[in-house]
Amino acid sequence: MILRLATLTLCLLAAQPALAERADRDKPMQLEANRVSIDDAKKIQILEGDVVITKGTMVLKADRIVITEDQYGFQKGTAFAGKGGLARFRQKREGRDEYIDGEAERIEYNSNSEIAELFHRAWVRSGEDEVKGDYIWYDAVSEKYLVTAGETRDPKAGPPRVRAVIQPKNKGSEPAQPAVRGERLELKGAPGLNSQPSRE
Repeated sequence: MILRLATLTLCLLAAQPALAERADRDKPMQLEANRVSIDDAKKIQILEGDVVITKGTMVLKADRIVITEDQYGFQKGTAFAGKGGLARFRQKREGRDEYIDGEAERIEYNSNSEIAELFHRAWVRSGEDEVKGDYIWYDAVSEKYLVTAGETRDPKAGPPRVRAVIQPKNKGSEPAQPAVRGERLELKGAPGLNSQPSRE
C-alpha cells in the first residue's frame, strides 16, 4: 500500500509579523505539576500531572513534560498529552494584542532554534491564520510552517489532507471605492487586434 503524504509549506507573509513576544526570553520560568523529578547531573526535569509551564506570556499545558538542557544552557521541552487529550501552548504576538495558539498530542520546542514541532492532531493559529495537519513544524524566527497530512488510516475516507486558512494581507484596510452609479464604462481594444475574426 502506497502511503499518501500531502505536504504544504506556508510562508505567512502577513503585513503584521506573527513573531512571539520577545520579552518572554528574559522572564523567569514558573512550573506547576503534581510531581516533579529533577536530575541535575543529567540536566533532565520531568514534570507529571496537570503540568503548567509559564514564561512571560507563554503558557504550555500538558499531562507530562520532559525538559533537557544542553551544554550551552539551551533547553528542549517535550510535552505529552494525557490519554485522548492534547497538549496546548499559547504565546502573545510581538507588539499586538493577539496570540499564537497550538495543540497536538505531542509538542517539542527547542529554545535555541525557536522551532516548535507538533505531532498528531496538530493545529496552530496565528492571529486569524490557521493550519491543521498530522505534523506541524513552526519556525518562530522566520515565520515558516511545514505541515504534513500523515498516513491514510481509512482507505474509504480517501487521502488525508492539510487544512489552512490564510487571511489576505490587506484585510482590515479601506475597501475599494465602488464606481459612481451611472458612470459610463469604456472598453478599449488592445493595439494590433483586428475587429474581424480570422478565417484561417
